[in-house]
Amino acid sequence: MATMDSPANERGDAVAEPAGGGASLLTRIGAMKGELRKSESAVADFVLEQPSEVLNISIAELAYRVGVSQPTVARFANALGFSGFKEFKLRLAQSMASGTPFVHRDVGPEDSLNQAVLKVFDRSIGALLNVRNHLDPARVARAVDILAEARRIEFYGIGNSGIVAQDAQHKFFRYGTPSVAYGDPHIQGMAATLLRAGDAVVAISASGRTTDLIRSVELARDAGAEVVAITASGSPLARAASVTLAADVPEDPDVYSPMTSRIAHLAIIDVLAVGVALVAGPELVKRLERTKQTLRDKRIRGY
Repeated sequence: MATMDSPANERGDAVAEPAGGGASLLTRIGAMKGELRKSESAVADFVLEQPSEVLNISIAELAYRVGVSQPTVARFANALGFSGFKEFKLRLAQSMASGTPFVHRDVGPEDSLNQAVLKVFDRSIGALLNVRNHLDPARVARAVDILAEARRIEFYGIGNSGIVAQDAQHKFFRYGTPSVAYGDPHIQGMAATLLRAGDAVVAISASGRTTDLIRSVELARDAGAEVVAITASGSPLARAASVTLAADVPEDPDVYSPMTSRIAHLAIIDVLAVGVALVAGPELVKRLERTKQTLRDKRIRGY
């Protein structure tokens, strides 16, 4: 099925991006560790654990601390696409200056609870910054237009993504546009066939490879509806949608239930909700004020 936008790059291309990786540099190092030699991987471990320390030591000192040769450190920098250790340190400094958290490793059994707290928060913050920096403004604007003009909005997600879909529906139903969230793939498929031109679907998936969800999106497109996908760039779901908002978050769902990807998806939903509210203008503000008054009446006063 033809799409209205083409993903800028496949999800895997993030590892091979040009040397000016900026805020995603530490993420790139973690992602390509498996492709490095054992000695180069040891350099990567040191950088991931102590990036600020790396900025203050020479190539000789880094090699000594890791227990490898200086040429190994140079090959590590080359593998990332840099001309040498000096350029690598420059880009690392830029990454750190951008405010991106420095810990990008998953929690291990040897970590203390305090370390686990820091890693979970830092990983989530880093993921949000990375997704924010790579969101295409034109695609966001296109998605907002689709939802602002929609006669009806349906939110599709399966499993953890189904919970995000429910959160999205909870935000958008207050705007006055008929909306519903479906987490069951059979119901998604049936509902998709009943859509028509002027309707919209927001499909959410961390991997973008769930066959039932992709089929529902194809049915919705065939019925004339527009589809906004919040998913991994270059995925089958991204290719099936009308417009894709990429959320490329490195995460291993076979080890952990999706955490950082879910937070990124929720943030993108918030962006869309705010965008639609801005398009709707003062009339929507009045409608929201009425719903807030209903909530105030249900609260105990004086607190």
